[in-house]
Amino acid sequence: MSIIKVYLKTKPICKVTFSIPKENHPGARTINVVGEFNNWSPKATPMIAYKNGSFAATIDLSVNNQYQFRYLLDGIDWKNDWEADNYVHCPYGNCHNSVVAI
Repeated sequence: MSIIKVYLKTKPICKVTFSIPKENHPGARTINVVGEFNNWSPKATPMIAYKNGSFAATIDLSVNNQYQFRYLLDGIDWKNDWEADNYVHCPYGNCHNSVVAI
């Protein structure tokens, strides 16, 4: 898994690309990025599936913020990004959310 950040010079925006290689999602058919930036909507940010088996999505995020997020595989399986900037306890279960700092 990886998170790539590209800061725009002309706007207070960062283009954040979330990606998951094939080996990190055995057999998943769909993956969505779900987090504070899309009101935790499980369908708002689908990742694109590539021929090599990886998935990726790019989101514009405002700078000077931190956003909690997780990946939702096939609509049922929640995963964290182990290369996230931080992790915080999730108040809705015995889990943690990934955090991306912009």
